[in-house]
Order: sequence, then structure tokens, then C-alpha cells
Amino acid sequence: MTPPDPLAELHRLAAVANEARAPHAFARAFGRVGAITPSGITVLGLSPWLKLGDLVALATRRTPILAEVIRLDAGEALVKPLTPQEDVALGCAVTPRGPLQFRPHASWKGRLINALAQPADGGPPLALGAEAVTLSRDAPPAMTRGVIREKVTTGVRVVDVFTPLCFGQRIGVFAGSGVGKSTLLAMLSRAAGFDMVVIALVGERGREVREFVEKVLGPASKNTILVVATGDESPMMRKLAPQLATTIAEYFRSLGQKVLLIMDSVTRYAHACRDIAMAAGEPPVARGYPPSVFSSLPGLLERAGPGPEGQGSITGIYAVLVDGDDHNDPVADTIRGTLDGHIVLSRTIGEQGRYPAVDVQASLSRLAPVAWTAEERTAATDLRRLVARFEDSRDLRALGGYQPGQDEELDRALALVPRLYAALNQPGDAPPSANAFADVAEVLKRPSLVRG
Repeated sequence: MTPPDPLAELHRLAAVANEARAPHAFARAFGRVGAITPSGITVLGLSPWLKLGDLVALATRRTPILAEVIRLDAGEALVKPLTPQEDVALGCAVTPRGPLQFRPHASWKGRLINALAQPADGGPPLALGAEAVTLSRDAPPAMTRGVIREKVTTGVRVVDVFTPLCFGQRIGVFAGSGVGKSTLLAMLSRAAGFDMVVIALVGERGREVREFVEKVLGPASKNTILVVATGDESPMMRKLAPQLATTIAEYFRSLGQKVLLIMDSVTRYAHACRDIAMAAGEPPVARGYPPSVFSSLPGLLERAGPGPEGQGSITGIYAVLVDGDDHNDPVADTIRGTLDGHIVLSRTIGEQGRYPAVDVQASLSRLAPVAWTAEERTAATDLRRLVARFEDSRDLRALGGYQPGQDEELDRALALVPRLYAALNQPGDAPPSANAFADVAEVLKRPSLVRG
């Protein structure tokens, strides 16, 4: 008798395993709840049919509850429900549902949805697109992406002058609580030239959602998709909302559109990832954050940007909540190193009544050389230098240690910077600036620096 071929036996076993994982096998597979804790639910008997990130349905007395697999062992799986788990009891039947999938559609414009792509605005059910996509997707390969060439006119003078943006750029707005971060994001959401706007509100107060739609977006909401996961929702929903918003933005980018993606805030996404990783037993390594948080952040942020040649672009603006105004927080530091620039809001500047409270010296756009003309670059560099001289001499002047006429450049800074600050002051309800350099030049009594 001929002995079996080991390679053929391996192929046979692989085929059996694939058959067991096939979707139609889900109908035959079921497990049961073996343990319930505040951090998750242990499911017995389903491990061979599950993968990390898959969904399972927990049978309860009312409606089934969906949960995501966050840890797998040989005999059990740990799952975390997407919604409250009060109705789950020991022995409940559990069935696998496979990975979470969505079907974005162009008719979603103007809708408010939750992290599961369900209507949250009281409107009709969402239409479904032809292609199903998962949330865990890779960024486009580096060498296939388009090149960033075109400037965005945001209408916010301090941004357009000192940290200009380009279509396809990703930039962070770093701020502590109560410094005007959401107001600046609202102003940036009205930037000109975008075909589509996708906004993710993650961990926000529930009362602020309606205010944001009616007072901030207003008529612009017709061209906006708003994905919301409020602060009282589960960590799973707060993790899914940014992923869903990015997936929707990718869909419109694939149609050749210029998409503006605004996320408020990516820090709360990191907090949700931390809660889930800790529940799965992952140890903390940096200020309570497990290692997987620092790999999930670049994975999410890198998906924005220019698409492959022939497609559109995603311009990403990400709010970063700086805990305790510590800009060296590990999450803030990781995000800053991943993005194409950062706009830093200062509590001190806000207390002086200057809004947006942008710290010009600490803010940077890595694509400013692409956005500026040669004349604009010279003007912005000159103004930034004057701001530095003005701020560095503040204590000296307060003590009476400087007399005019001793330093020509400092005298020039003392004459121009207060007027510059007045020109950059722009309330949230002010009309957008069509040409920030021209507006600033008019206030400073300098020749207009209109783009040629």
C-alpha cells in the first residue's frame, strides 16, 4: 500500500478548515455563553469558526445582541457587545456572523447615521451600494498614490497664512478642552472646493449633536454625512464610528471626488481602542495605553490622503484632545508624527480673547511649500519671525527693560504684530476669507499679496 503524500494531506486538511469557515457553515455552528464580566463575555464552543474582529449574535429574551471577537483561545472566545449587555445570561446561544460589512451609497449624503450605518436622524432606511466593504482595510500602496499639488482655501485667515492645507493632506488640531477646537473644526468644514464632507463625532455630548447639525452645518448638512457615537455609547461603537467614516470617505474618493474628512476626536478613538485592548488582557506600556493602540492609529490615519492615480482625495482634519494640555502625551505624539502637519491651539491665547486661538509658532504644515507662492512664503516667513520676536520679548517689555530704538526688527514687530493679531482674529460665525494674505496685508498697510 502506497503511503500518503504529506503535502497532499496538508492540502486536504486546509480544504476541510476552509469548508468549516465557509459562510454556510455558520448556520450549523453555535456556542453558548460561559461567563459574563463587565469587560466582556466568554463564549464556549465557537473558536474554530471565529477570527479576531468577527461578529457573533447573542440570543436574548428580546432581540439578538451583536458582539465583536476581541480575543481567541483554543476552547473559548472573548467577545465585547456593541450595545449594553444587560439581557445576556449564562447559557445563551451564540452564532457567528462573520466580519462586519457595509455598503456605502451616494444617497447617504445629508444623513446622520450611527456607527453601524443605521439612520439616527429619524429618516428612511439607507440605500445599499453594490459593493460590500469591511472596516479593517489597508491604505493604498504608497507608489500608487497621486501627488498632492492643489491648495485648499479654508477661509480661516490664520490657517491659510501660516499652516495652509492642500487637497489630500492630513492635519491635526491639537488642543486641551475648552480652547475652541470644535469651533475651528466647524469653520474648516466650510472650506471651498470639496465635493463631499464626512464628519465623525466620537465621544461627544449627546446634546451637541443636534446643535452641530442645525447651528454649525446649517445648509451645508445637505452635502455632509455625519457619523455619530456619543460618549455614553460603548467603546465598540466609539471605535467603529471613525472607521466607518473613513470607509465612507474612501468610497467617495473611489468615485473621483474631493472628500473632506473631519474627525472629532481621534483621541477618543484611541481611548476606545485602549478600553477594548485592556478588556482582552493586553498589558499597558505607555501611560495606560497597550501596544495595539499605537499600531491602530497609523492604520486609521494612513487611509486618508490622495487615492490611487485617477481617483479623488481625502483631506483629513483630526481633532486631538491633549490631556492636561500635555502635548507630549504618547497618543498626541504618535498622531503628530503620522500626520502632515499640526495646528496647536493655546489656552493662553484664548484667554486673551483671540480666536481661533492658534499658536503660530508651534503650528506647522508640512505641505506649506506646495500651497504657498514664492511671494506668500516670503511674507509668511517674515510675519512668523516678527511674531517670535514679539513673544520672546514679552517679559522683558513687561519689566520695562526695553526702550524703542534699540532694536530695529523688534521695533517693527512691536508696530506690526498687534495689528496682525487683530487681522487674524476671526469669530466662528464670521464669513470665510476669500484671500487671507490680501486681508492681512490690508490691515498691515502692506501691498496686497494676491496669488498670481
